Amino acid sequence: MITTKTEEDIKKLAYSGRLLGKILKQLVKAAKPGVSTQELDMMAEDLIRRAGGRPAFKGYQGSRNDPPFPSTICASVNNELVHAPASARRLKDGDILSIDIGMNYEDLYTDMATTAPIGHIPSEIKRLLRVTEKSLTLGIKQVKPGNFVHDISRAVQTYVEGQGMAVVKDLFGHGVGYAVHEDPRIPNFLAENQPRVELRPGMVIAIEPMVSLGTDKIATLDDEWTVVTADGKLCAHFEHTVAVTAKGHLILTK
Repeated sequence: MITTKTEEDIKKLAYSGRLLGKILKQLVKAAKPGVSTQELDMMAEDLIRRAGGRPAFKGYQGSRNDPPFPSTICASVNNELVHAPASARRLKDGDILSIDIGMNYEDLYTDMATTAPIGHIPSEIKRLLRVTEKSLTLGIKQVKPGNFVHDISRAVQTYVEGQGMAVVKDLFGHGVGYAVHEDPRIPNFLAENQPRVELRPGMVIAIEPMVSLGTDKIATLDDEWTVVTADGKLCAHFEHTVAVTAKGHLILTK
């Protein structure tokens, strides 16, 4: 079921989204060679709780039989696309780190992600990050009343594939706000038989392009969480929580 949020809900989401954006900015600044993703995770949980929120991902279960997610952030390195739990692994110069973070604040959820360079990275990898982030910007520009989810999908796919990169097709953006994951799905590509979902004021969605330098195929590691590119090529992930407004859209996680 697709929900619409009240004006008061969106004000609260915008406030908590700004808090989450500041927290993510601090995590990116702290993500340097020699730092472990576990240290970043502890920092993230501390900052979220000091802001008056709760981690949205820690303990999350997609279904009753799934293992609870063990950390506050998803800390995915290099060919890890999403959902990698934080660990004692230390970042190295030349890595790229995708941090996905969510917060529950006054029973409302925001969700965002970025991919950051660790030290010095090659120009090809810098371009991967630029293309993925720009595809998110182009997708967000399609968010306005009367447009459809597939307008977002088309914008992301057309740009990414036009840059010679691949959009991952087995993972999606989603509705968000009253829960971590809500309807509708927000594909980053034009899916076959994709439902025509009109964007209406009050809808809140998480748009999150996931882009690979190689194949669009993915695999899940034995930890049952970490999703990697099937060919081992590097990948990037950017995400914002966005509200549909009467005049267009509002990025809630700036």
